[in-house]
Amino acid sequence: MTENSIPVYRTETPDYDRLALEDAITDQHKDVPYRFGVEYEVQLSTLNSGQWIETNGVKTWQLAISSPGALNMSLRFDAFRIPKGGELFIWSADRKEYIGKLDHRNNHESGILATSLIHGDKIIVEYSIPSNAQDLGEITIGQIVHGYRSFLKSLFVDEGNQQRGPFGSGGACEVNVNCPEGADWQVEKKSVAIIVEGGFGFCTGSLVNNTNNDGTPYFLTANHCTQGANVGNWIFYFNHESSACSGSTGPTSQSISGASLVANNSASDFALLLLDSTPPASFDVQYAGWDATDSEAAVSSAVCIHHPSGDIKKISFENDAPYHDIGNGAQVWWIDDWELGVTEPGSSGSPLFNQDHRIIGQLFGGASACNGSNGNGQYDFYGRFGVSWDNSNNANARLMDWLDPGNTGLLVLDGYPEGFVTLNIDPVASSINNVPTSSCTNIINPTFTLMNHGSQTLTSCTINYQLNSGATQTINWTGSLLQNESEEVALPTMTAANGANTLTVWITNPSGGTDENGTNNQVVFNFTASSGTSNNITLEIVLDNYPQEVSWEITNTNGNVLYSGGTYADQADGATVTIDACLPNGCYTLTMMDSQGDGICCFYGEGSYTLTSGVGTILAEGGDYGNSESTDFCFSGTNIIEQNGMNPVVFPNPASDVFSISTSELMTGITVYDASGRLVHSDKPNAKTTTMNTSHLPDGIYQVLTTSGSQQGSTRIVVRH
Repeated sequence: MTENSIPVYRTETPDYDRLALEDAITDQHKDVPYRFGVEYEVQLSTLNSGQWIETNGVKTWQLAISSPGALNMSLRFDAFRIPKGGELFIWSADRKEYIGKLDHRNNHESGILATSLIHGDKIIVEYSIPSNAQDLGEITIGQIVHGYRSFLKSLFVDEGNQQRGPFGSGGACEVNVNCPEGADWQVEKKSVAIIVEGGFGFCTGSLVNNTNNDGTPYFLTANHCTQGANVGNWIFYFNHESSACSGSTGPTSQSISGASLVANNSASDFALLLLDSTPPASFDVQYAGWDATDSEAAVSSAVCIHHPSGDIKKISFENDAPYHDIGNGAQVWWIDDWELGVTEPGSSGSPLFNQDHRIIGQLFGGASACNGSNGNGQYDFYGRFGVSWDNSNNANARLMDWLDPGNTGLLVLDGYPEGFVTLNIDPVASSINNVPTSSCTNIINPTFTLMNHGSQTLTSCTINYQLNSGATQTINWTGSLLQNESEEVALPTMTAANGANTLTVWITNPSGGTDENGTNNQVVFNFTASSGTSNNITLEIVLDNYPQEVSWEITNTNGNVLYSGGTYADQADGATVTIDACLPNGCYTLTMMDSQGDGICCFYGEGSYTLTSGVGTILAEGGDYGNSESTDFCFSGTNIIEQNGMNPVVFPNPASDVFSISTSELMTGITVYDASGRLVHSDKPNAKTTTMNTSHLPDGIYQVLTTSGSQQGSTRIVVRH
């Protein structure tokens, strides 16, 4: 099959003269999306376009799309539902550039998916599915974007004969974020992205941190950017910047498709989005810190990082103090005049940072622009973050509910994961160590990692610790920790409670001064301990190629979940996960689950699981289990009792006064345990069927264990009078 034999859909050629006239007007307005492409609405599906071919057990749908003269192309799928096992690629005509693989993990609830750019005027869409698949999925292309402004053979050049970026180009007075002036802002720049919808370089915005410091992909931009738009169609391009000060192009390979609007308000022109997926580690993004105090007196200067006119990432500096004012009816920070750089259409929604590198607003509007290689001396204004924080009684019209989910009351927060500001005195309660999350003893010997993030050498502090609700104990630590150095401090031996425990450690009195960052001086560790006879277990899971579908739990006979885990979206395909736990004597059930109903073996990888005791006995194993698989096992004294093929049957179940036990083998022994693991009955029937009187037993769930030579079996009986 050659590329020339694939059916081709061709678009019209745009009227470039008309586009240039229109752009000359709209490019002057910051509240108008910056256009870089022409949108063609279509309906091209696997049912009415392209061709299906079948080879080697795989069915593939192919469609070529040609848009003559396009410098780049992108698509919007109005129906995008790929079943598991299917995958979709979008190729450039020369097969050197592609998007994919896209599979069922890219399905959105909306059924819509917008793609990033492929360069050139012809692309090929290929969708493959196993030949025996009952569900072929749904693929419909609803929009083709013909890009006419690009860094490849651009139709437009600036006065320095520099080609424009794929979404447009800013004025000659703009400053690349990687110029020497931006050296102190290399952390903050990683939070900023350009927003693209269809053929428009729409706005700018930034990832923002929340008080859980957990990397939830909240994204702040301007409310006016969302008006009349569908944020589910937006593409967010991160790290679209030149690596050099003089460069004019940047990568477009790091993008996230789609988002949902969680809060917005015109009173300060803010919109908070939740991206449909979290930027992967390879993007190296930052979640920006913020200051919601709205203190005018505390702000002495400001910086904006943005994508003017859809250009690569730029930076602008205001060396004077911005101030509170009203702009277009909203409460704003007012910038009289930028000392270096300006903003342009496309910069809307970009973050305004104070001198402490924390966001205090997002761009609403203004009149600043380039006048040749200099700014025009005009103003800009930004919706105030402090107003956006709590200027409403509704969660969907304010920031505090989303960015402070634990209701901590914090109004100032540094970024994640790197943070923004180097402080003089900033000790960190880093971690509690040497305590297993599930301990088979109640005697623990914890250690504590003390770290110094401050620029001033840490010479002393008070280490406070508390186990559960016990008395607070202290250690007066002295030493010498330079910035970013750490020390492991041994805490005294402690006796934990039987069951759930909480150990809390916090720092006070650093170097006889005041901690300048109170958000990182406490650490909490939750664990369970057993004061009686307990048993170590280890669950080892070899994941398949879809680790985000795998989960598990261990329950007791009352159905209470004692341990659980998954899913494992943060793990690599085929990775091994090991979990250690501790269980007192009694009976339990391990349940392995898969959200797609195909287990972890053997359709999409060779996954498996093994549960072993502390002495190496295999309690449960498998992998090919469909939706779920449960295995019962018990600990009684020093003996491990596990189900091993006898498959006893009890009836009636529930039982009141008596029940029968039946197996396929001659039973040489029966033992029955209550939910606490206490033996309540034993017998040696030497028969395949026997009965047990339960009239004396209280209501509850009991574990019935049978033996026959080397074979063992286990089941449950409910007693209800």
